Amino acid sequence: MRTRSQTRNCNRQQQAPPAVVEPFNLEEPFDNPPLVPMADNRTMAELLQAPTEGYEDAIVIPEINANFELKHGLINLVQNKQFFGHDKEDPHAHIRYFNKITSTMRFPDVPSTSIKLMLFLFSLEGSAWIWLEKEPPRSILTWDDLVSKFINQFFPPSKTTNLRNEITRFQQRFDESFYEAWDRFNDLLRACPHHGFSELHQLDTFYNALNANDQDSLNSAAGGNFLDKMPRECLKIIESKSKL
Repeated sequence: MRTRSQTRNCNRQQQAPPAVVEPFNLEEPFDNPPLVPMADNRTMAELLQAPTEGYEDAIVIPEINANFELKHGLINLVQNKQFFGHDKEDPHAHIRYFNKITSTMRFPDVPSTSIKLMLFLFSLEGSAWIWLEKEPPRSILTWDDLVSKFINQFFPPSKTTNLRNEITRFQQRFDESFYEAWDRFNDLLRACPHHGFSELHQLDTFYNALNANDQDSLNSAAGGNFLDKMPRECLKIIESKSKL
């Protein structure tokens, strides 16, 4: 039989332990309440209107700290020889021509690259003009950017491969003179300025592409075997013969 004191001790043992209160940490962030979107109070007519953003040009013209504006004479000058984007057109030749024309334009406190950026659009027509118009707004920041995008668009890797193959497989035609063959070979090299062929490779390719009579003529001019000469001597001999 339990005594009263034993019953009290048993009740104390069966009581739940006291709750532990964690200290409040001020450094822990409060949970952000969800953002409630603001009500769109535009009318149906306003919501159905066409957007007015995204009409900026692709070419970004740097700020010019001078009193300068494009004259019609400058625009007409670059429009005399426009690039249309046809398969047979050479974008490298267009850039060389454009650089040559714009190099004659000098204006105080106006960088030449800024003039090029302003004028280049006027040198394009047809599919080439459409290409530039479709470029993302403010995506062309420098003249180098513009040249790179232009060349990559109209001179894809496949075209480089085809021209490299034409250079490697070059052969003098049956009714082609030495001068005509040399001129045509150089046209191929100019059409693909990034062909990667060394001067030695170019001279060897051209020599082996010639007919027997023209090879003999080069050997005679070299006083023996043409290929025994140094590359710069071979080039001099070829250029001298092409002028005859």
